[in-house]
Amino acid sequence: MLEELWYKNAVIYSLDLETFMDGNNDGIGDFEGLCNRLDYLHAMGLDTIWLAPFQPTPNRDNGYDISDFYGVDPRHGSSGDFVNFIHKARQLGIKVIIDLVVNHTSDKHLWFQDARSSKDSPKRDWYVWSDKRPKNWNKGMVFPGVQKATWTLDEKTNSYYFHRFYEFQPDLNTDNPEVRAEIARIMGYWLELGIAGFRVDAVPFILESQGPDEKKPVMHFEHLKAMRQFLQWRRGDAVLLGEANVLPEESKQYFGDEGDGIHLMFNFFVNQYTFLALATSDTEPLIKALEATREIPANSQWAHFLRNHDELDLGRLTEEERATVFARFGPDPEMQLYERGIRRRLSPMLGNRQQTELAYSLMFSLPGTPVIRYGDEIGMGEDLTLPERAAVRTPMQWSAENNAGFSKAEKLVNPVVRDGYYSYEHTNVERQRRDPGSLLNWMTTLIRLRKECPEIGYGNWEILDTGHKQILGMKYTWRSKILFVWHNFQAQSLELVVPEEQAGTGRLIDLMNNIESQVDSEGNHTITLEAYGYRWFRAFTE
Repeated sequence: MLEELWYKNAVIYSLDLETFMDGNNDGIGDFEGLCNRLDYLHAMGLDTIWLAPFQPTPNRDNGYDISDFYGVDPRHGSSGDFVNFIHKARQLGIKVIIDLVVNHTSDKHLWFQDARSSKDSPKRDWYVWSDKRPKNWNKGMVFPGVQKATWTLDEKTNSYYFHRFYEFQPDLNTDNPEVRAEIARIMGYWLELGIAGFRVDAVPFILESQGPDEKKPVMHFEHLKAMRQFLQWRRGDAVLLGEANVLPEESKQYFGDEGDGIHLMFNFFVNQYTFLALATSDTEPLIKALEATREIPANSQWAHFLRNHDELDLGRLTEEERATVFARFGPDPEMQLYERGIRRRLSPMLGNRQQTELAYSLMFSLPGTPVIRYGDEIGMGEDLTLPERAAVRTPMQWSAENNAGFSKAEKLVNPVVRDGYYSYEHTNVERQRRDPGSLLNWMTTLIRLRKECPEIGYGNWEILDTGHKQILGMKYTWRSKILFVWHNFQAQSLELVVPEEQAGTGRLIDLMNNIESQVDSEGNHTITLEAYGYRWFRAFTE
C-alpha cells in the first residue's frame, strides 16, 4: 500500500555534524552535541535527519574524502556515540539517513595506499588507472576553475588515476565485483546500526564505466538495482535518496521502470526553475519543469529543496535565464561559483521575509518530499569571506551567547556569522523561539501543515489555470481529500477568481487562517493573494 511508504509524507532535515552543535567544546560539532539538540528538531515536527559524512577523513572536502567507511571520525565522537544518537532519535520517532559516498575514497584510504604501492597490488583494480595520460585528462571536471584535471599522475607507479572530483579523491572502480561487494558490506554495516537509509552521493558517477579514452562512459543501472535489492533484503523499509543532477528524460532510468531503482531523487531541474520563477515572477517555465518531471513510478518520489550544502546550481538554465537569476540573487562575482552557481543562503539571497515564506510554502507544496537545510528555519546568512562552498557552512546559530551558543572553544571549525543583520546576535534559535511571529515558529507551523496534507506525498496532482502567469495553482486529490494551493510570485497583490466548477465545491477551508471561502452569487470563489502571497485550501466535502 502506498500509504505505508513512510518517505512519501516525511520532512527531511539536512545537517552537517561538524557545524551543528559542539558537545565537548573543542570547536567541532559532534554526536554528543547533536543528541542534545534532538528535542529541538522533534519539537519542530521533523521526522527524518540526513547526516553529512562523519566517518574518518583528512577533511579536505567537508568529509566527502573518506579514509575509513566503517567508523566515526574522532572529532565527532565514537561509534558508541553514534549508536547512542540512533537510540535517542528512535525514541523520538526520528529516522536517520546518512551519506553513502562510494564513488571515491580519500587518497589516504588504505585501499588506495595499497593500490598505488604496486601494479601487482590486489587492490590495484579497485581504482581506475592508465599507463599513459589519457586524451581527456582535463575534461569532465565537477569543479571547473578549481579542479585542474580528472586524471592525475601517481609517481609511485608512474600511472595516471581517475578522479571525477578533486585529485585527493580517486574514483573507485565500481565495475569490479569486489568493489560492489564491499559497497554492500558498507551498507549492511550501517543498516545494522539502525539507520533508515542512505543519501547516495554522485549517483551517475557510481554507475559509469570510466576508461582512458574519449568515448562516452557506459552507464550500469543494474548496479543501482542491485544496491536497492540488497537494501530491501537487509531492511525492508530503508530508502535510497539519490543525488543525480540529470535531465528529466534521464531520471526514469534512475527510478527504474518498475520503481526498482532509487526510491527518492533530488529534483535539481525543478529547483533551478523555482529560482527562475522567484527572480522573474513568471511561473510558466516552472510549470514546464514540473510537467517534465511528472512521470515517475508510483512508489518513487522526488525530493524538493531550496538550498543545500553546495552552491545553488543553475547549470540547466539557458545563459539568459542564468544571467537573470544571477542579477537578482547573486549580482556580485564573489557570490557566484564555477560560473554556474550561487554560494549564498536562502534568506539573504531573497532579501525579504515575504518571499522567503513564499519559497518555503511552495517547496513544501510541490509533489514530493521536502528537504530543509539546517539554519534555514531561522533565516541564517552566509559568510562570503570563506572559500567556495564553505560560505554556506557556518555553525548553527543557537543563541546570542559567544560563538552563537555552538561552542565555548576559542577556535571553531568554521567562523560564526558575526556582522550585519544575519549575525548570530540577531538571528538565532533562542530569540526566535520566544517570538510568535518569527520565521522559526512559522516554519514549525508549515511543517505541521505539510504533515497534515498527505495528498501531496501520495496523491495525484494537476496544474490549475489561474489566468495569471504570476500565480501557480496546484490541485491534489487522494482518496476523498482535495487540496488546493496557490502562490503569487509577484511583488503586488492579485485577485484570483476560482469558478465553483474548478473548485468542485462551494466551500474552501483555509488551512493557514481561521477563515473559509464560499462561492458568490455568480458561482465563483474570489481569493486575494497578497504580494508574494500563498494560500492552502482543502475542499469541503460532506
